[in-house]
Amino acid sequence: MTTYVLLGGGPSLTRLDVDLVKQHRDRGRCAVIAINDAYRLAPWADALYACDQKWWTWHGGVPGFAGPKYGMGSACEPITQAGVTVMRNTGPCGLELEPGGLRAGSNSGYQALNLAVQWGARMILLLGFDMCADGGRTHWFGDHPDGQLQPFDGMRRAFDTILEPLAELKVSVVNCSRRTALEAFPIRPLADALAALTTEAA
Repeated sequence: MTTYVLLGGGPSLTRLDVDLVKQHRDRGRCAVIAINDAYRLAPWADALYACDQKWWTWHGGVPGFAGPKYGMGSACEPITQAGVTVMRNTGPCGLELEPGGLRAGSNSGYQALNLAVQWGARMILLLGFDMCADGGRTHWFGDHPDGQLQPFDGMRRAFDTILEPLAELKVSVVNCSRRTALEAFPIRPLADALAALTTEAA
């Protein structure tokens, strides 16, 4: 599969958009990576990515998710959850091309994007990549149990470091989030981006 849709955790993610993605995924036009709690809207996703052991603990390892599961963890909090493929942290920025490792980028969305590139993605559509709060809301599902503040400025800056490596690989990334402060990538309505996939497949 050369087109991947990444489902993030930003407040703008909606079930309507996720259901539209599923229609295209079911027709074989894209693969889907659910990031963190996005599996709750997309239990059918092709993979689930969540960086931290604490997230896997909060969600009991997500036993009902049938697809492969990935994470990174940290030196002080390694992932010990059974059934999760643990990726090496190979640095804060840029793009890791060696299988088994990922660049951290200060957020799981960045890491999932790196993973999609390793899996052969040539087009990546982003949903729920708001990288900003919306009226105090930082996620579509509410706050994480620990109430941790999100370092949005650092997250956005990290994405700037991935642009040159993506261009060299001729990988296109389009931000289809309904509301976003992430301006590193072209911004396009989801329906238009998915319609382009339909035209290419025709």
